[in-house]
Amino acid sequence: GVCGGGRGRGGKNVGGSGLSKSRLYPQAGGAAEIQELASKRVDIQKKRFYLDVKQSSRGRFLKIAEVWIGRGRQDNIRKSKLTLSLSVAAELKDCLGDFIEHYAHLGLKGHRQEHGHSKEQVSVGSEEHPHSVLKTDYIERDNRKYYLDLKENQRGRFLRIRQTMMRGTGMIGYFGHSLGQEQTIVLPAQGMIEFRDALVQLIEDYGEGDIEERRGGDDDPLELPEGTSFRVDNKRFYFDVGSNKYGIFLKVSEVRPPYRNTITVPFKAWTRFGENFIKYEEEMRKICNSHKEKRMDGRKASGEEQECLD
Repeated sequence: GVCGGGRGRGGKNVGGSGLSKSRLYPQAGGAAEIQELASKRVDIQKKRFYLDVKQSSRGRFLKIAEVWIGRGRQDNIRKSKLTLSLSVAAELKDCLGDFIEHYAHLGLKGHRQEHGHSKEQVSVGSEEHPHSVLKTDYIERDNRKYYLDLKENQRGRFLRIRQTMMRGTGMIGYFGHSLGQEQTIVLPAQGMIEFRDALVQLIEDYGEGDIEERRGGDDDPLELPEGTSFRVDNKRFYFDVGSNKYGIFLKVSEVRPPYRNTITVPFKAWTRFGENFIKYEEEMRKICNSHKEKRMDGRKASGEEQECLD
């Protein structure tokens, strides 16, 4: 792919997300069965995006459905979709990071229209109006090309993701059905962070190899410790243990809405991380105690006492 590996800053928790139970869908004409592995939902303005991880005999893939709910009697629901392999989804995740960074540096031009509450808001992303292109990029894989265009019109800013495909041998049926030559979804720009967060979670859970690889070849999945979290001032820290074909890892997330920062620590480094935390805590406590004693000596007359640590 052409997109770089830029990373966007974290965002709000994805609304309506959740994992569905695996289901098998027999296909007509003797085609391979499609198994549904997981699903997440992201609501942005008047649009609803469904991200579904599925699996056919050829491999896993991601289906993104965009549902636009209108007000008119004859225009209640519009739906469009985009289908891509999980390897392309991983490249799309990196591309979105670049677009999020670019969007963050654009300033507030068009901010009022984009975040307003007028009736025009439902038309953000409509290309019926004159628009300007703010950033463009693409991903190329086999005989498929995915174009990403960040645009702006009088309604606001939006990201259009468009797939074009040249028909070729071995491509029809990869996703369990015949694909059209072009698929497009349009994402309101301020929803890129939430959309990318949902994509990241699905890739982390289902993007590395098949189920047997993730389980390490065992009959039963490895039982992992439950996640936990705690609040410090205006931040909350989350600790979640996960696994993929590379092994066990701990994902530590620092959340202060609307921002989220995350690091992933492999199991083999947990002991060293713990030892360093304990080491620095002990050293800092000694420094603070020494500092507190000096301040107390200087303020005995007034009886004031100030602690270094809460």
